[in-house]
Amino acid sequence: MTIESERGAMSEEIRGSTVLPARREAIELQTDDGLTLVGELSLPEHGEPLATLICLHPLPTAGGFMDSHVIRKAAARLPALAQIAVLRFNFRGVSSPRGTSQGEFGHGDLERFDLAAAVRFAADRGLPQRWLLGWSFGTEVALKHGLPHDVVGAILLSPPLHRTSEDEVAAWAHSGKRLVVVVPELDDYLRPEEAAVRFSAVPTKEFVAVEGGKHLWVGESQTYRVLSEIVARLNPAALPLPTQWPPA
Repeated sequence: MTIESERGAMSEEIRGSTVLPARREAIELQTDDGLTLVGELSLPEHGEPLATLICLHPLPTAGGFMDSHVIRKAAARLPALAQIAVLRFNFRGVSSPRGTSQGEFGHGDLERFDLAAAVRFAADRGLPQRWLLGWSFGTEVALKHGLPHDVVGAILLSPPLHRTSEDEVAAWAHSGKRLVVVVPELDDYLRPEEAAVRFSAVPTKEFVAVEGGKHLWVGESQTYRVLSEIVARLNPAALPLPTQWPPA
């Protein structure tokens, strides 16, 4: 459901299918190893963005792609609700309605080129206050390969820590970059108590345990919580996020 921007229009409840007004552009990213990746850039309809979210999607071999629901909803809502630019794309070898990115699954290693291409695109476009948003597999790519890049920090949703070494986690401790770790209470792979131990090497982290949360963040209440945690870092003045559009 797309809600057009009309002055004086009656408010409607924001739901899972809601797409709020934004300037949306189909984009292509060029990697340093010669691949073309497909994606989308969503910008606020009016004015310039205050911050930028670069989204790294869940595991491709388990169905993760640029339209995985939290990432899709971030792009659908945050440009309008929080003046945030959202860049999302398919990792190498991944397909979505937007198209198919070239290449093959890189097991979290070759995806370093994909991350680099996305950050470079955002920088070349002059998008401000760039943050990485990783979800599940995307958190591994962010942790392993995000530090060298010009980003404020990384927000990790449901980090499984399957591919990331202790040293790669610890490297964030004195990096000067922010690390926000959002762990669902009922996660399938890494729950808050164990996650607190495994991220203990990063004393500056912001650790958020979400009561009742699950790995896939299914349901509007969990989506709203995750998007609120994102906005709390990128543009806290926009909180609380409206639940209707246009806002009352």
